[in-house]
Amino acid sequence: MLQRILQFLPALLCSWAISTAVIAQEESPTQEQPPIAQEKPPLSAEALLETMATRAKTLASQAYQAPKKDLPPVLAGLNYDQYRRINFHPDAALWRNETLFEIQFFYPGFLYREPVAIRALTLDGTNTPIPFDPDFFVYHGDPVQIPPDAISRIGYAGLRVHYPLNTPKYKDEFLVFQGASYFRLVGPGQLYGISARGLAINTAESSGEEFPSFREFWLVKPAADASRMWIIALLDSPSLAGAYSFELIPGAPTSINVEARLFPRADIKKLGIAPLTSMFFYGENRTRFIDDFRPEVHDSDGLLMQTGAGEWIWRPLSNPYELRVTSLQDRSPRGFGLLQRDRDFLSYHDTEAKYELRPSLWIEPDGDWGEGRLELVEIPTESETNDNIVSYWVPALPVKAGTDWRFRYKLTTFNERLPQHDKAHVERTRIGWAALPGQSSPPPRSKRLFMVDFNGGPLDNLPPNIEINADLQINNGSAEDVLVTRLPDGNTWRVSFKLTPNNATPVDMRLFLALRDQRLSEVWNYVWSPSEIR
Repeated sequence: MLQRILQFLPALLCSWAISTAVIAQEESPTQEQPPIAQEKPPLSAEALLETMATRAKTLASQAYQAPKKDLPPVLAGLNYDQYRRINFHPDAALWRNETLFEIQFFYPGFLYREPVAIRALTLDGTNTPIPFDPDFFVYHGDPVQIPPDAISRIGYAGLRVHYPLNTPKYKDEFLVFQGASYFRLVGPGQLYGISARGLAINTAESSGEEFPSFREFWLVKPAADASRMWIIALLDSPSLAGAYSFELIPGAPTSINVEARLFPRADIKKLGIAPLTSMFFYGENRTRFIDDFRPEVHDSDGLLMQTGAGEWIWRPLSNPYELRVTSLQDRSPRGFGLLQRDRDFLSYHDTEAKYELRPSLWIEPDGDWGEGRLELVEIPTESETNDNIVSYWVPALPVKAGTDWRFRYKLTTFNERLPQHDKAHVERTRIGWAALPGQSSPPPRSKRLFMVDFNGGPLDNLPPNIEINADLQINNGSAEDVLVTRLPDGNTWRVSFKLTPNNATPVDMRLFLALRDQRLSEVWNYVWSPSEIR
């Protein structure tokens, strides 16, 4: 293996010009005397993004060309078990023992049949293509016999970034780009769960969703002791081309500064910015029987938003019987994300999946995103293997062909709490039939009992005998027996009420705790549909 790697390295040292305007070496002028050497200023991540944006804009002015899926049958036919037994050899990692960051690559095949072009860059202008090499992989099983004449046209299926995240001596994998525009990241002590995406187009539309893909990555080599690095990416789809800059900042927490330059080649009905994709099978708010020993199964349990006015809104996730698309209108949101707020092992009892260690992801816009809406899509699922939750920001302005769009935001991993969130938060939501045990004439099953528990923030400082109020607003229904109770732990307050829907259409509810005119908690926002009773 080491000999094969050493043979490969000389080929990697060749330079390639990305752009004559930015990276290509200048031609020497024709003259009798040797030209005087002139130092070129070092490139920057901003300059590289502009170069990629120029390529994306040119690409968007042309007709879309789908990538070739020219994999040999031996790769295209790999099944799940065969694919997972193929691993990248750590000694072949890009920048091995040269920087704090190391890059490993994914084998093509199975579900990943669209190759991505990968190049390593230095800021002095050197650009090195990274071709696919089957000898960089360890085969735990029968080796894959790729026809020799096919190797040169095969690319990698993605990449993963390693960094000493949890200990100074071992470089953990903390970021993965693989499949369409999906990428996942973790912070210290976390396990992969929720995914981020570069872009969402026409999600949950009757016309069908379009999945843009990252076609090319430029990996900018950091200094030996640098704790940040940049990845520049080219995105393409039938409706749009774009350029992305990812500034990776691993640590506690891990974060990525993202800048997107978007160039639509066609009008787009719904453009989803900063999309997040997760899984919610069932939680404490479930209303149907699931034959499983685990109390809860989910990668995320709620959508959190801080509006432009500073209000915090928490919407618990659900697994509905029918596709549900809801939205929160706003202007210039301060942040939003999908959270795994419940970090207690006893809520899951799953020693393999370890759902309590899945990360929460927070999107913090940089600049004014204007009018728009935060949209939440909840897709019915019968399995925890399906990502059935999607959230993203939809700008109110129409997205027309030939226009330019720029979005910047910070993507951060965290556990259950954000440091800037100073209000009491929703601890849990429970729902049940509002009938009394043994009641001779019980109400219809559409009449529901809700229990919403709040904890933390100002609630920790209340005197023992204080009385606080529940501000409950209901659209398309009515509530009775609204009661606020302090639970035995002394720090958690429960609001219970009985809901009666007006008809068969969904009921939208808002609830928060207040002490006179002081708001103590975030807003609990829930959409309940009578169709959930079956």
